[in-house]
Amino acid sequence: MSSNVLGLRLASIIFGLMSLAQLGRLVIRPEIFIAGYRMPLWPSAFAFIALGGLSIWLWKLTRTSIN
Repeated sequence: MSSNVLGLRLASIIFGLMSLAQLGRLVIRPEIFIAGYRMPLWPSAFAFIALGGLSIWLWKLTRTSIN
C-alpha cells in the first residue's frame, strides 16, 4: 500500500468520525451557546452531509487507485 493510499484512507476515517460526531449532536440535541447566543442545529446537519460525502469520496478514491 502506497503512502498516498494510506493518507487518503486516514483522511477518510477522520472525516467519517467527524461526520458521526455531527450526527451525534443532531440526535442528542445539546444546547450550545456561543457568546450568549444559541447555536442552531442546521450547521451540524450540513456538516454531517458534507463530511460524510468527503469520507465516502476519499475512500472510493483509494479503491480505484489500488486497481
